[in-house]
Amino acid sequence: METQTHHSVLARFGYALSDPVRSRVLLALREAPSYPGELAELAGVSKQRVSNHLTCLRGCGLVVAVPEGRRVRYELADQKLGDALTALLDVVAVNDPECCCTTKADHIIGKACC
Repeated sequence: METQTHHSVLARFGYALSDPVRSRVLLALREAPSYPGELAELAGVSKQRVSNHLTCLRGCGLVVAVPEGRRVRYELADQKLGDALTALLDVVAVNDPECCCTTKADHIIGKACC
């Protein structure tokens, strides 16, 4: 197992949160370990799609798969991730719509992007 540097961990965490499905999965796992079928239902996507996102989250080192017979339960790799998600939910972000673009189509050269 490889230990990640601070900036690498933040980059992986940011990438994981950049997708709404992965964000929903992480928030669900913050509450309790779960199974792919349950996570797919909570996220409102197919089991295949949630499985792809779980593979990504495992690759980022944010979740672990725990075999249980023929099933696999997923949980956060570290409880501190749950604490970090809780802290992020308490953050109030204030943005200026004049300088923040949300898509490449909205990008204006010289303007800051989130």
